[in-house]
Amino acid sequence: MPALLIKHKSMFQTLAFGLVIILVLLALPTGYEDALIYKGTERSVGIVIAVDNQAIVTSGIIQSGEQSCVLKIKDGRFKGKEITGVNFLSGSLEKDKIFEVGDEALVTISYDGDLIKSAVISDHYRLGKEIVLLVLFAIFLILFAGKNGIQAIFSFVITILMIWKVLVPSYLNGYSPVWVGIGITVLLTFIIIFFVYGRDVRTIVATSGSLLGTITTCILGILFTDLFKIHGAVMTNAESLLYSGYQHLDLTAIFMSSIFIGASGAMMDLAVDITSAVYEVVQKKPDMDWKEATRSGMNVGKAAMGTMTTTLLLAYSGGYISLLMVFMAQGTPIDHILNYKYVSAEVLDTIVGSFGLVTVAPFTAIVAGVLLTKRKEKDFC
Repeated sequence: MPALLIKHKSMFQTLAFGLVIILVLLALPTGYEDALIYKGTERSVGIVIAVDNQAIVTSGIIQSGEQSCVLKIKDGRFKGKEITGVNFLSGSLEKDKIFEVGDEALVTISYDGDLIKSAVISDHYRLGKEIVLLVLFAIFLILFAGKNGIQAIFSFVITILMIWKVLVPSYLNGYSPVWVGIGITVLLTFIIIFFVYGRDVRTIVATSGSLLGTITTCILGILFTDLFKIHGAVMTNAESLLYSGYQHLDLTAIFMSSIFIGASGAMMDLAVDITSAVYEVVQKKPDMDWKEATRSGMNVGKAAMGTMTTTLLLAYSGGYISLLMVFMAQGTPIDHILNYKYVSAEVLDTIVGSFGLVTVAPFTAIVAGVLLTKRKEKDFC
């Protein structure tokens, strides 16, 4: 019974630690909350009750011009009112949207007192459906993983808040992207693995192995970004950021940091897998020496690396299916494809991330073999 109480106490302490971090991050201002373009405006949700498509110009599959919609506002200071909003079309299938009667729309209303000056329809309102999806995900995660599912949700929320509240504002403020990225990655790695193991030597083992891969990926990313002559403008919407008044930003350094940040999740996964495997083996055979335990960890790492590198490849290439189809449809030679800057950037992401994974496995196995055979079940606090 005492052991069970200690286990539950440790779990509650871990969750309390996570809750404190979440509350601190929620209260932390980004410094970009009061954008000037939204002064004197209100963002509301409206139901489309009528549409006027007469001003839309159609050319094949492209539509331009504007769509006029009558909306009934559901919230805010104009709740219950019927207003006319404009949906501007730029001729881009990627960005344009067409509304139909019954759709929910997010509308930005410019006003002066009680007078509505204009209403621009931003997009379909999807927040409600996104919340439903997240709640379903949380429920299923808790049902199947129990307390580990709850801890995973805490890690998920903390990661989102850390990126939005710390990483992005730091980049916008001109701080060194590489150093900020390393700092955030180190902190998130420790927090996430701490939620898995709690105050246990396994937290040190898995964190150490994961961070070695991160450092390797960082060094190789910086080196080969320069050798490949990749400019950070290859990132989606990077040029839009410059045109928004942030010409001082080092886009290339931001691209470099994105390489190891993007691969850090897979590194954590591999480090935890190896640490858990070695721990279980040592628990079953307490008299095992560190060399034998290390070999067991290496065997697990060898099996996992084959799938992990493929995971990175699929994760990075999944969003480029349409681009690959364009290349094939146009008959572009493979040597030309691989020399294009934006393709080289994806090759760099994938290969350098895989290098990091290769270093994670042996280092985690060695650290796990040494520490888990010397300090079984001892925590580090």
